[in-house]
Amino acid sequence: MARIPGLGRTVAALTLAVLLAHWAVLAWLAAHWQETSVLRPMAAPMLTREIVPTAPAPPPVLQRKAAPAHATRAHKATKSIAIEATATPQPPAVAPPEPAASAPEVAGSAATATASAPEAPASIPAGTNSVTPLDDSANPHAATNYLDIWPDDTRLIYRLSGNYRGALHGDAQVLWQRQGDQYQSRIEVNIGWLLSMSMTSQGSIAPPGLFPRVYEELVRSRRRSIVLDEHSILLPNGNQVARPQGVQDTISQFVELAWQFNTGQTALQVGHSFDLWLARPGGVDLWTYDVPEEVTVPTPRLGPVRAFHIKPRPPGNPRGTIMVEMWFAPSLQYLPVRVRLNLDEANYVDLIVDKIEQR
Repeated sequence: MARIPGLGRTVAALTLAVLLAHWAVLAWLAAHWQETSVLRPMAAPMLTREIVPTAPAPPPVLQRKAAPAHATRAHKATKSIAIEATATPQPPAVAPPEPAASAPEVAGSAATATASAPEAPASIPAGTNSVTPLDDSANPHAATNYLDIWPDDTRLIYRLSGNYRGALHGDAQVLWQRQGDQYQSRIEVNIGWLLSMSMTSQGSIAPPGLFPRVYEELVRSRRRSIVLDEHSILLPNGNQVARPQGVQDTISQFVELAWQFNTGQTALQVGHSFDLWLARPGGVDLWTYDVPEEVTVPTPRLGPVRAFHIKPRPPGNPRGTIMVEMWFAPSLQYLPVRVRLNLDEANYVDLIVDKIEQR
């Protein structure tokens, strides 16, 4: 049988054209069928300084009082980290005005009132499992606006190591931003061709703490999101569950816990335990965290840093094997200097802080 000149090259060209056409169609379908993002990204901030370890300020003196009624937290959880609000006391009867007193009498009345006023407790009792809303009037660092005690825009850059079917090496960063009473917190992990992912939390800041409204994670090209409204949480599978008080998501928990530790609302000491509701794509669970130890974390650029180890207990009905351990450093604004993501018994991702930038 005679061989047709150039037939091999023609077949090869046609095969390549068909493969390219299939690839183009699949790329188009992936781009158009991917779940639409529900985020409203904030513009990248201008960060001008680096943070280094400093002696932490003494914990603020907080005054215990009942949490104010919050219209967006109507669901009463079976077990929650928030103190239940007490009945609102009736306002005292207004006495009729009296003639103006002389200056000495006014000063004497003020002194009497000061002496009779109850003293604020020196600190939050150790071992409490509750979070007390911040009392701005008792916090020496607080200004008239409760938003002033939240950190400025901050970026934490981490060096990544670990194991997943072999040794892992890469980098990651966590970016916290706020504009007025709105916030965005985002983590980006890059392990080359093996894995790239991002997780983003957006919501508002209220006196009791962060109030997440949207959580989204993008792993490779798979996008999953959670929408948290005033009273319920919409999961990726379409199920809707009640929103517990104080609930956080996978990313907002880092900032919320750092804020609670920094303001003294949750005791950061060895042997202490506390609870936190977490909303994740698989569902909403109540997690218990232990503080088993205070250790020294060796960091590449900041040197040895003392930090408290926060370790979660698995929920009663675990939805998987993934667990996150955190190490918070009082000398670095109580930020997480180490994060370990345990995928299962053998595989993990370990993040060690390298640099911290702030506005």
